[in-house]
Amino acid sequence: MRQDKHPDYHSVVFRDRAAGYAFLTRSTATSDETIEWDDGETYPVVDVEISSESHPFYTGKARTVDSEGRVAAFERRYGGG
Repeated sequence: MRQDKHPDYHSVVFRDRAAGYAFLTRSTATSDETIEWDDGETYPVVDVEISSESHPFYTGKARTVDSEGRVAAFERRYGGG
């Protein structure tokens, strides 16, 4: 494998501040901020706006926007049928 071809792949903590959730994984993402993890090691931390802990689809809090269906709304609006 050629050297200096691939980016640095290292352990990183991704933190969702809205949900108070963080997880350790490997990534090429970098950050100047660090955090001490449960294992006592210090890792770079990347703050994200949304994760599986706060996304409405994954938490089951998604709202149903289309309750009557697009076809029924079209027919009601334009008198189809």
